[in-house]
Amino acid sequence: MPWIVVFTFLATLAICGMVVFALVQGGSGGVADRLAHLWHGGAVKRKEASFPQKQKVRAGEALAKVGGLLPPSQQTVNRSRLLLVRAGYRGPQAVMVLRGVRFLLPILFIAIVYFTGFYKENPIVVIAITGVAGFMLPEFYVTQKVRRRQHRLQLSLPDALDLLVICMEAGLGLDQAILRVAQELRTAHPELSEELQMVNMETQLGKNRLDALRELATRTGVEDIKGLVAMLIQTDRFGTSLAQSLRIFSDDLRLKRRQRAEEAAAKTTVKMVPPLVFFIFPALMVVILGPGIIAIMHQLLPMLSGGGGGG
Repeated sequence: MPWIVVFTFLATLAICGMVVFALVQGGSGGVADRLAHLWHGGAVKRKEASFPQKQKVRAGEALAKVGGLLPPSQQTVNRSRLLLVRAGYRGPQAVMVLRGVRFLLPILFIAIVYFTGFYKENPIVVIAITGVAGFMLPEFYVTQKVRRRQHRLQLSLPDALDLLVICMEAGLGLDQAILRVAQELRTAHPELSEELQMVNMETQLGKNRLDALRELATRTGVEDIKGLVAMLIQTDRFGTSLAQSLRIFSDDLRLKRRQRAEEAAAKTTVKMVPPLVFFIFPALMVVILGPGIIAIMHQLLPMLSGGGGGG
């Protein structure tokens, strides 16, 4: 029972820490605001920050300063930056905030375990588990956000390809078509719209289109987007029809999507086995065999008790 209380308490603290981290880093609203500011030619005015937003900024700055206390490693920083970008956190201090959370959360967990006295049964094991859990939970949370965002990007790609094909067949160039698709998908698929806006902004700032597309593939990490970028690069290199290539790629992407759905449907029967075995079958056994077992016990117990007395 004490172990159940410990893990429940730690899970609650972990959820609270993840909520605080999400509030501190607040997604990609800053990028959308800057892009809207550029598109409207400065007509969009920045709203005055509210009190919660100011506190969020202060908390982020404090966590960034704490993150600077950890020994820097360029490889770790690059990996964390790529992970945060794929999760949608593009703030300049996002890496330091993550490092600060990974520094403070183990200390918080160990302090709570120490002051509550849960460590007394097995101090070394409890303190080690809480410290490792506090260090790993922030990255686990960001990894889960990356997977969910990549899944949304993957689902939104066929719609974007259809719009891109329509724009290309209507006579727009690739850059203008990407910008138009990003504007049209702003409400339905904001993640993909944001990524396409970033590609357009990079090309406007002077980056080569092929480099911007490669950056898109690296920034998202979605295999379908990587395939799309590779197809666009090859089409641009060999001078083939871009609209026809996009249409073929769209058909192939829909075929893959249908195959993934069929694969998920085929896995359903296997995934249903554990709930059936552990939850449904025991209840059925109790309902079906319970009355019979009770009747047998009522018949056998008097006979056994009478037989024992006669002996």
